[in-house]
Amino acid sequence: MKGIFSLILIAIGSAVFALGKIELPPGFSFALYAGNVAGARSLALTPNGTLFVGSMAEGKVYAILDRDGDRRADQVIVVADQLFLPNGVAFQDGALYVATVNKILKYPDIEARLANPPAPEIVYDKLPSDVHHGWKFIRFGPDGKLYVPIGAPCNICDRGDPYAAIARLNTDGTSFEIYARGIRNTVGFDWHPETNDLWFTDNGRDMLGDNIPPDELNRAPRPGLHFGYPYIHGKDILDPEFGKKGRPLNFTPPAQELGPHVASLGMRFYTGKMFPPEYHGQIFIAEHGSWNRSQPIGYRVTLVKLDKNGRPIAYQPFAKGWLKGTQAWGRPVDIEIMDDGSMLVSDDKAGAVYRISYQGGE
Repeated sequence: MKGIFSLILIAIGSAVFALGKIELPPGFSFALYAGNVAGARSLALTPNGTLFVGSMAEGKVYAILDRDGDRRADQVIVVADQLFLPNGVAFQDGALYVATVNKILKYPDIEARLANPPAPEIVYDKLPSDVHHGWKFIRFGPDGKLYVPIGAPCNICDRGDPYAAIARLNTDGTSFEIYARGIRNTVGFDWHPETNDLWFTDNGRDMLGDNIPPDELNRAPRPGLHFGYPYIHGKDILDPEFGKKGRPLNFTPPAQELGPHVASLGMRFYTGKMFPPEYHGQIFIAEHGSWNRSQPIGYRVTLVKLDKNGRPIAYQPFAKGWLKGTQAWGRPVDIEIMDDGSMLVSDDKAGAVYRISYQGGE
């Protein structure tokens, strides 16, 4: 039975965090890591423990510091401002990479210059400028390349390359190529810790009713696969407009269908040691929450369990309580795993980052 913590309200500035509303399995606890992070979305944690956070609503990128090691932030610093929807952040070799709608920027040696950040270098400036699904999640893959999605600039359309795809490029901006197609809008991906296969969430199209289509969790073990959009949604739902053209050649169905319109965003394989063994190597997904349903769903962190062959066998809530009835006080966006094995979750509605830890249970 899920454990329910007593209600605790913490106010910081104008935000109120109903931390005690969050339900977790027994033995887990939920705490505020940083509360003054307006529009907190994508997360990137450095080996030194600096947490970078993109905020497309604010046009900012934050650096969050825990100087005393108590697993709660001591300082929130704005390291970039007045950017064009800076959602995605990634870190490699001492440099912070930031994705705006149409550019990838680089801030070298950023941790040594948090108080006086350098002017950004332009890594790549040939991305489309469409705002619709134009905000981007970025991460470095096991191959050292930077992966960047380019969402469909619409609810449903077929604009061809480079739209509705995941691309990758070198850190100097060269060798830009499409890795996967048929992806309406992914705002979160990760690589399997053993196989290095790319897994990603995808947001299903709107305006087909409350219960279709599902969001998707997809697996791309190699480049060149097509995941169906805009012709087919989920495993077998033909689009009313584009479905008459038939399925794309060698269409790859989702590894797991997710809830309809839950807005599945950030996802991570659990690679820490703190959580019990049954969570090791499993997938956590931040579900931002629906807008295109008469009854909202999502607003939670879910767990997708994999079998020993890496195939999904269960999809279930892990952390919930941001939604009460039809009202939500928060919206989870992204997930990161700390060096102690605890989990960070960002929330762009409440302007916060939370920490989920495990102390043991019955």
